[in-house]
Amino acid sequence: MSVAETMRTKLTEALAPTLIEVIDESHRHAGHAGANPKGESHFSLRVVSAAFEGQSRVQRQRLVYGLLAEELAGPVHALSLSTQTPGEAG
Repeated sequence: MSVAETMRTKLTEALAPTLIEVIDESHRHAGHAGANPKGESHFSLRVVSAAFEGQSRVQRQRLVYGLLAEELAGPVHALSLSTQTPGEAG
């Protein structure tokens, strides 16, 4: 399973999102520190979930980072997050 698929699965199982986008942006970081020539090192995530209700932006990000701790300790060098509730996403 690819890193993107693994992250999608973990987030889906834990957060039951109404929307999830996992975008591999590794090609935009070629030659930078931490960049893997094979890709799957730099990601942008957008997650819309009711699980974020009542949480601050920092709490939401900590939740996602906790769920993806294994990936962040290994193949993922950078992760950009957008975390919203369904009401915020419109």
